[in-house]
Amino acid sequence: MKTLYLVLCSLLIISCQNQGKMEMKQAKQATIDSMKVEIDKQRVIDSMKTEMAKIKEEQKVESQKVVVVQQKADGVATTTTTTKKKGWSSTAKGAVIGAGVGAATGAIISKKKGEGAIIGGLAGAGVGAGTGAIIDGSKKKKE
Repeated sequence: MKTLYLVLCSLLIISCQNQGKMEMKQAKQATIDSMKVEIDKQRVIDSMKTEMAKIKEEQKVESQKVVVVQQKADGVATTTTTTKKKGWSSTAKGAVIGAGVGAATGAIISKKKGEGAIIGGLAGAGVGAGTGAIIDGSKKKKE
């Protein structure tokens, strides 16, 4: 009788182990499938972001174009398309203004005028560039 119990218990243990392995394989496969779905979703999102960036770049280029129509006395119209020049960035403007103000202030305050102008100009340029960069960042956020 003991051997019968031993055989039955052994069969039960073996069958439970096989079921556990099958459940593990199913769980692994479900995880892999869900990851594949997420990767596909992310791929679609990335392609949409790329297309939106292209569209924004095209719109930016289109907004910078200026169309000039000139009509001559004989009734013939000529059309020319030019591109607007980009101005200075706020960072560049801030650096130049800061350097000028810093140099003037350094020359006025320091006993050694040249040395004070150089140090003041460098410090002013740094502060001005930093301020301009902050302004550029806020402009980009608004766009």
